[in-house]
Amino acid sequence: CLQVTKTDFCRVPCVRKGGVRFKIAGHDYFNLVNVFNVAAAGSIKSMDVKTSNSDAWAPMGRNWGANWQSLANLTGKMLSFRLTNTDGQTLVFNNIVPAGWTFGQTFASKLQF
Repeated sequence: CLQVTKTDFCRVPCVRKGGVRFKIAGHDYFNLVNVFNVAAAGSIKSMDVKTSNSDAWAPMGRNWGANWQSLANLTGKMLSFRLTNTDGQTLVFNNIVPAGWTFGQTFASKLQF
């Protein structure tokens, strides 16, 4: 990328080692998931969650920064996440959170944007 004027800029992709990580906080009817170690665009546009006993994806809402929330009771259930980054790439993290999880745990994937 060549700088033509002082207002021009280049977007440089984020490079990360390891996969995307998910840290879960909250309580029974308020699940807050912090998504971090995100490469490529470095930011998430949308996030969905699915339990192992459902075929339907439920959208999560952005709470603040990299924190996404769900008002469903997901406590202790096996969870999958579907992320779309701001470049439009989508990854599915199937069963990334095992059944029996507790708040405060972090789960690391092997997938990366």
